[in-house]
Amino acid sequence: MKIAVIAAALIGMNSLIDAHGAIPQPVNEALPLVGTGAHGHTYPGATVPFGFVQLSPDTPIKGWDACAGYHYSDSSILGFSHTHLSGTGIGDLGDVLVLPITGKLQESTNYHALTADRLRSEFSHDHEFATPGYYRVMLDRYHVLAELTATAHAGMHRYTFPASKESYILIDLIHGINNEVTGASLKIEKPDLLTGWRSTTGWDKHRTIYFAIECSQPWKNFGLEAGGRPLPANQTEIESQNVRAHLDFKTSAGQQVMLRVGLSAVSVEEAKKNLHAEMPSWDFDAVRAAARNTWNDQLSRIKIESANPNIRQTFYSALYHTMTTPTLYNDADGSYRGPDDEVHTNAGFQYYSTFSLWDTYRAEHPLLTLLQPGRVNDFVQSLLTFYYQGPDKRLPMWVLAGHDTGTMIGYHAIPVIADAYAKGFRGFDAELAFNAMRDTAMNSRNRQDEYAKQGYVSSETGQGWRGTARTLEFAYDDWCIAQMAGALGKTADAELFNRRSQNFTNVFDPATGFFRGKTAAGSFREPFDPKSFSPDDYAEANTWQYTFAVFHNVPGMIKLYGGNEAFIRKLDELFDQDSDIHHYLVDFSGLMGQYAHGNEPCHHVPYLYALAGAQYKTALRAHQIMLLQYDSTPEGICGNDDCGQMSAWYVWSAMGLYPLNPADGKYVIGSPLVERATIQLDPKFYPGGTFTITAHNASNQNIYIQSAKLNGQPLNRPWITHDEIVHGGTLEFEMGILPNKAWGTAVN
Repeated sequence: MKIAVIAAALIGMNSLIDAHGAIPQPVNEALPLVGTGAHGHTYPGATVPFGFVQLSPDTPIKGWDACAGYHYSDSSILGFSHTHLSGTGIGDLGDVLVLPITGKLQESTNYHALTADRLRSEFSHDHEFATPGYYRVMLDRYHVLAELTATAHAGMHRYTFPASKESYILIDLIHGINNEVTGASLKIEKPDLLTGWRSTTGWDKHRTIYFAIECSQPWKNFGLEAGGRPLPANQTEIESQNVRAHLDFKTSAGQQVMLRVGLSAVSVEEAKKNLHAEMPSWDFDAVRAAARNTWNDQLSRIKIESANPNIRQTFYSALYHTMTTPTLYNDADGSYRGPDDEVHTNAGFQYYSTFSLWDTYRAEHPLLTLLQPGRVNDFVQSLLTFYYQGPDKRLPMWVLAGHDTGTMIGYHAIPVIADAYAKGFRGFDAELAFNAMRDTAMNSRNRQDEYAKQGYVSSETGQGWRGTARTLEFAYDDWCIAQMAGALGKTADAELFNRRSQNFTNVFDPATGFFRGKTAAGSFREPFDPKSFSPDDYAEANTWQYTFAVFHNVPGMIKLYGGNEAFIRKLDELFDQDSDIHHYLVDFSGLMGQYAHGNEPCHHVPYLYALAGAQYKTALRAHQIMLLQYDSTPEGICGNDDCGQMSAWYVWSAMGLYPLNPADGKYVIGSPLVERATIQLDPKFYPGGTFTITAHNASNQNIYIQSAKLNGQPLNRPWITHDEIVHGGTLEFEMGILPNKAWGTAVN
């Protein structure tokens, strides 16, 4: 069941096109169920843009495809938890599971623990609906209609019960997504208020979430459970490793019981304050409407026109997913728990977490810099806290729940900061930022000491060092540091890091035409198989997928391959290979030859053709990828969405642009999929008002640019700049079915 059911549900709630044929609101086009099937790893539940809370159903599926807690292939629901990751390749969170049930809690005289797996309910996608800020499903086992909505720091549940003398709401603090509970607490403060905390170890090694749960009516009775055994009836508080509770009701047919749940990383009192600040009433429909309006406002920052509903829905579903992370991690009053695990107040900025930097520095952050400029300074400040508050005095690699997990490679907070500074953001201390960048690059973590000493990271068999990938990624990050140093007048540092940025040449083998692993002694590793996945050499990719991984010096990379024509042949060879992967890894998805769109190292590759004088080939490949690897079904993302990076690629590409070098302020032109895209520029940061991209005669056949005009003037270079966009104007393309090979050839 793909688009038909989802579209039917949406039409039932809000018509996609009104009776007068008006363009539908963006919020009606965004489908949170996109990416919940296959390996997209997204969740369908309720959140607001960049919200702390992600209130969503959890299903029993195990393993890699359970990273977001929910998978479309499943047919039962364990309950609804309040925190989730979007599109990651590792699971965590899943805090404070809630499940409404009817019937007997115990089926015999022997006590059975209130496990989510025992009490889970079957459901049908025919009776499931998701739209930004709202989720609904019928729990078939209990005949309970569950509805969810959210604010930034709180979730609201509305459960419509049947007539039953035995209706319950279960609270489960044992359940989690790929984590184990190290301690938990529940306290019945009043007959309609329950508070507590949950500490876990998982991907984040030590994490605590605090909560306050209010009920719309007092419960008739309650029970606490610890370690799978019931506690005395009069016990109102428990602190243990394994804690659950049941809240008891007698319901009439159609009776609604609601919960308001506030979260905090600081304290129970802050969780209460968050709840009361954001949900002062029990008006579920008002909270839902506010979430919907917020989403519509944010999604309207790009307004597209396309006659194809699948393109519109795929576009706005992708744009939706780019706005689910990073996530707020401070409280409504601004206090937050920092990397030092201390509580900080009066910070002067919004503190964010969930930075999947190895993925998102490529296209997600450049997109947010354009569409969410009001958050950019706060993103940078959040990253800098790890330098001035953290124990290691360095920038983070992958931030989860306010901690650096150290996941993946490179130091990719640096391009995010460098790009922000280059685009005029000054809401952070630039000297502090540069020192953080420099000190991080000089750190010994990540085998950076070896890189600094010999100009590459060696690859030794069985060590999993990802040496070639590290070398290539360090070189790019070093280029970003050099740009920042130059802008700040730090000549010596600019020279140092510009030199280091050329280290990509040290792992290029001219004999084979690939970037290859080297031993510590300086020889290329043998045997060599470019189709083989080797974790000693590469990160979630093989030689083919890393052999174009130079963003900052494309002319220098082209020269290594022997010039434009040879470079274009090499790119063609990538796409024309068969798709056999030796020593296969699950991350190899979205394959087109040896190009793997389902993972990030390849994302810039189609746009390299344009910088070698063959823009028409960029147009062809970009268009193929959009049509083959994305759609508006649950299986509509060909790999992990990785906190919005996969989706950001589509948003950029559908408009006809892509930030090949994420920090140089240029957007390479591809093949616009939509007829018109109007970017609404934030007047507090950008002076231009709007920037409109129009593709005349665009279709699935007319994919090639025949000519272009920027603000009425002919354009023959295959890129435009950030500065040109933010000053407003128009970019017009004439599209055709055959390539105009002369267009876009002004690459110098």
